[in-house]
Amino acid sequence: MDDTRRALLRSWLTKAASDLKSARVLGSADDAPLDTAIYHCQQTAEKAVKAFLVFKELSPEKTHDIRRLTIEAVAHEPRFNEMMELAVLLTPYAWEFRYPDDLADTYPTREEFDEALQHAQTIYDFVISLLPAEAHP
Repeated sequence: MDDTRRALLRSWLTKAASDLKSARVLGSADDAPLDTAIYHCQQTAEKAVKAFLVFKELSPEKTHDIRRLTIEAVAHEPRFNEMMELAVLLTPYAWEFRYPDDLADTYPTREEFDEALQHAQTIYDFVISLLPAEAHP
């Protein structure tokens, strides 16, 4: 892997790690803004999968659909199939609680957030396990 590719890969992983940290910090606040915190869970997983695609010398599609990105990753690493259910569960958090609803503002429950955080951590850790140490943030 050349230096440019390694730097790009590390940038994606650093952003994913930052989103994971943001989710944890926001989710731990007394009056936690769980709508924002859960968004960062989705972003963690999205950026981690995109990092893997960069590692495979692909240009990740500009999409928030983690499922679609995971399908692309499966072609290069079949174990990504194990992440598919988590990708499907996390994907809607890119928009689900981000915008006001005409009928009522909705917010994730503590249980939804805790589950999303766990799923984001699982995907992040999985991707990290597939990448060389020199690429880790």
